[in-house]
Amino acid sequence: MNTLVKNNLKPQQVYVPTTALAKRVNFDEDLMHVALTDGRIVSVPLIWFPLLHQATPEQRQQYEIGAGGVSLHWSEFDEDISIAHLMAGVDWQWA
Repeated sequence: MNTLVKNNLKPQQVYVPTTALAKRVNFDEDLMHVALTDGRIVSVPLIWFPLLHQATPEQRQQYEIGAGGVSLHWSEFDEDISIAHLMAGVDWQWA
């Protein structure tokens, strides 16, 4: 028997985000970490993005958050990354 039913408890409503919007981006040696406005952090390998992988740490920090948080852009490299693709784990070669 379900523990909630057994103890006469009602399940709590769980917050399920319907959108993912970028708030900031940080990098370490191997990963890009994208902080989202709902508190989640998505980390992806830098190797997925050859231009960013080859860039200096200073160049990586020169990003813009576009369209209210739905994309990331590096004008120096003309690199655009969709937050939706990051969330879906889409391989950069097929996006």
